[in-house]
Amino acid sequence: MSATWFHVQRILLFLPRLVWRVWHGSLWLRVTFTTLVLSVVVVSVLGVVLLSRVSTGLLDAKERAAVALTTAGVGEAQRLLDAADTGPSTPSPARLVDSLVGALAAQAGSPSTFDVLLLSTQGDAPERGTNLVDQASVPADLRESVVTSKRLSWTYTDIRFLDGRGVPGLIVGAPLSIPTVGPYELYYLFPLSQEQATLTLLRGSVVGTGILLMVLLACVAWVVTRQVVVPVRAAARTSTRLADGHLSERMKVQGSDDLARLAMSFNAMADSLAKQIRQLEELSRVQQRFVSDVSHELRTPLTTIRMAADVVYDDREVLDSPTARAVELLQTQLDRFEELLVDLLEISRFDAGAAVLEAERVDVVDLVRQTAHQADPLARRSGVPVRIKHWGQDCIAECDARRVHRIVRNLIENAIEHGNDRGVDVHVACNDSAVSVTVRDFGVGLRPGESSLVFNRFWRADPARARTTGGTGLGLSIALEDARLHGGWLEAWGAPGRGACFRLTIPLDRSTPIDTAPLPLQPEDDEYPVRPRDGRSVREVTS
Repeated sequence: MSATWFHVQRILLFLPRLVWRVWHGSLWLRVTFTTLVLSVVVVSVLGVVLLSRVSTGLLDAKERAAVALTTAGVGEAQRLLDAADTGPSTPSPARLVDSLVGALAAQAGSPSTFDVLLLSTQGDAPERGTNLVDQASVPADLRESVVTSKRLSWTYTDIRFLDGRGVPGLIVGAPLSIPTVGPYELYYLFPLSQEQATLTLLRGSVVGTGILLMVLLACVAWVVTRQVVVPVRAAARTSTRLADGHLSERMKVQGSDDLARLAMSFNAMADSLAKQIRQLEELSRVQQRFVSDVSHELRTPLTTIRMAADVVYDDREVLDSPTARAVELLQTQLDRFEELLVDLLEISRFDAGAAVLEAERVDVVDLVRQTAHQADPLARRSGVPVRIKHWGQDCIAECDARRVHRIVRNLIENAIEHGNDRGVDVHVACNDSAVSVTVRDFGVGLRPGESSLVFNRFWRADPARARTTGGTGLGLSIALEDARLHGGWLEAWGAPGRGACFRLTIPLDRSTPIDTAPLPLQPEDDEYPVRPRDGRSVREVTS
């Protein structure tokens, strides 16, 4: 029972989100539903107004006819009573009342269109009615109005009969004086059964017509909206195909209306975009080929220059001081030039899709420790200590050791270059599917928006700032491509005055995709910049 109720709760929680998603995902549904709702409102208002006007008209006509008939009946009754009082003998009160009610009832026709009640005002005289009409049908306030005002009065109420029946009706009353008997009240009771049947028929007709009209309007809205939505959906599908790289995809043009002109404009835009994309692709291929060709062509003269420079550099002690200094500068710049050529060749391999991953089982912790050890001379010269912290168990990953070493070396050297005497923290941690390496410095940091620019080729946060480590400006771009080649991530975070943090995350097994990183990218604070997500303690600390 509890499991069933749990599933019901899940369905009830999911249902509003499903309705919200369907509602916002379908213009067709929104237009049709809105048209239907507005149609219901309009038809309901019109129906209420129509029924109200018809009801008022019927009741007004009935009221005028009843008042006229009652006025004539009261006059006729008074005439009959006055004539009876002038005869040679005066009938008894009961006989007089009976004859009067009978004469008035004869005017009702067959079937009778009204009933008559003759009630004594003082209550001590005989009273009569027609067709078993109950005296209680006349409301007390109507009797009081007739007696007090001494003139015609009427009201709407239920007409009740002695056999228990009851119908809605209109009762009109007037004072009447019977000679030798006393004051009376004469009431005409008009049933409204026919008017009620007419209103019921009209109400059913209005409701049926309204429902039919709403269905027709919904169908019309559905058809009209479809004529607009179908081309829009076709445009969405075409744009999606274009975004997926199918540059030859186009919309069908039918007719010459606004939608046809939209399709033609869309196709013209697609043609222009396809042309520009092809031009950019061709330009990119030319640029990549140029970089690759230049890099390869420069290696031969560079090798010759390197050999000659090495010979001169080995004999620099016998040269005078200016010449020896020039030879040293030449050797340094040749080293940078050679590094630039190597990086350009590597970038050209990535651009050409020729980069190959030579994966093997590697202990990432040992690899990071060896890389940091190689950067130790640079750290000592810069006065920036490097600290390594390993969290949790050993991190054995299937990766290309040369490429991971290049990524970590680049991150550590950049951190040393941009750091300060607070040092550089390198953290390593892994979970069941991935291993993360974070490199944190405490230098000037990155401004908002620069964390996505640091991986651009030749990008520098401060173009006027001189490089102290001889970097080529391609290191982070190559590192990003190396991380992607592993199926991993390379991300950056920075804040002015708080330094920067770079996180490399690669899968332990190349066949298993990663969804979370063991280490957070943004440091929690400056005292303990990075902690694993599962709260494991430090297993090993090296400086």
